Amino acid sequence: MIETFAYEALPSRVRFGRGTIKEVAAEVDRLGARRALVLTTPQQAAAGERLGALLGSALAGYFNDATMHTPVEVTERALDTLRETGADCVVALGGGSTTGLGKALALRSGVSQVVIPTTYAGSEMTPILGQTEGGRKTTIRSLDVLPETVIYDVDLTLSLPPMLSATSGVNAMAHAVEALYARDRNPIISLMAQDGIRTLSSALPILVHEPANIEARSHALYGAWLCGCCLGAVGMALHHKLCHTLGGSFDLPHAETHTVVLPHAVAYNAPAAPEAMAAISRALGAPDAAQGLYDLVRALGVPLSLAKLGMPESGIDKAADIAVENPYWNPRPVTRGGIRDLVARAFAGERPRAAATEDEAA
Repeated sequence: MIETFAYEALPSRVRFGRGTIKEVAAEVDRLGARRALVLTTPQQAAAGERLGALLGSALAGYFNDATMHTPVEVTERALDTLRETGADCVVALGGGSTTGLGKALALRSGVSQVVIPTTYAGSEMTPILGQTEGGRKTTIRSLDVLPETVIYDVDLTLSLPPMLSATSGVNAMAHAVEALYARDRNPIISLMAQDGIRTLSSALPILVHEPANIEARSHALYGAWLCGCCLGAVGMALHHKLCHTLGGSFDLPHAETHTVVLPHAVAYNAPAAPEAMAAISRALGAPDAAQGLYDLVRALGVPLSLAKLGMPESGIDKAADIAVENPYWNPRPVTRGGIRDLVARAFAGERPRAAATEDEAA
């Protein structure tokens, strides 16, 4: 029997394929925009210039200082550039850093957005913006930050280093995992979530050894799109709260943090979400959801511990304190003792396990 549910399709246009970046000028024109500001990180400045050449007369200028976790002070500088160039559109090329900056500019100015992802982050498909100020990362959900157009070009992911492919892909899988036990989950998104996990988990091990494998790259980008749709359509839970806490408080790399934490967050929630765990296990082809995710991460050869990412051991208690201050909805009650145990195991890179049942009453 199918339970009562609500499903709301988000108003985004998606162009998927190979060589699709060449259509960027047409997509900007389709939005009715005339002057586009290209956004990149410093490392992708040269790629941004090639994109600018494709825009031709529609190019308004460049801002190449997009930064991880979208610091408010960087957004303010980009807003100055937006005004100086007279741009009425932004074209964000890159991963979550540039996508986040484009969203922050859209929120403050109302400019339209074209996003061209080069990683598997998935945030391009969401009406969610995470911003950091004073060492704290906060998120908002609003259609004002949803990109109007997303151009997926498989060719742009060929240069993505194997390890970044792996962590970016697991980051995308986290969106689908939490969608399966979200409070507002629905059958449509659950189908997309399972297929996203299945597609990415099969493609990522290939990409680690064969980064130029076009078929695997296509599957990974398709899977990332599915997972991004999940993130945009339903609410997230404990895993995302923890990653925002850890990233904003200790300046940890975004995708790598998601990769380390995901198996532990899934293990914590497993007793309260058996149907979701069964779906994750089927998608992974593993007998246990949390252990299957841990084994996947280990097989990819990426860091398994928060310590390897630069988190100090003294941060375990701080992270637990922050995580329980204003917790997201979660299928299992969020307790400080349980979260501290989770973070401690993630810090050490140990195998995940469910929090002790007595923590429920702590």
